[in-house]
Amino acid sequence: MLIGDLSRRTGVSARLLRYYEEQGLLVPQRDANGYRSYADDAPAAVGQIRAFLDAGLTTRAIRELMPCLCEKGMRHCDHSREILDDGLTRLEEQIAALTEKRDLLAGQVEDVASRPFRPGP
Repeated sequence: MLIGDLSRRTGVSARLLRYYEEQGLLVPQRDANGYRSYADDAPAAVGQIRAFLDAGLTTRAIRELMPCLCEKGMRHCDHSREILDDGLTRLEEQIAALTEKRDLLAGQVEDVASRPFRPGP
């Protein structure tokens, strides 16, 4: 299927599909005329890429997981488990950092609320 067909089937823009190709996430064949030609399983691959991105994985991590994908989903091995665990750890660290920032800002809000502004003479 051509890139326009893949775009319509997945709802992902052709520009983003080309980005996925640049990142090594999709590997189309090239027709004699130079057009990209995607395999029949490309829509499923794009769906999996989108799911991984939505889950917070980087394109680098997704690229490492792509060989683990099969018709029924993902083959779980030590390599895929390590990548997913690393992604989860990174998200947990980001959540902790954001929680700390939220608490600092909430403290500032409370401080400001406890000392309302009173214009001077």
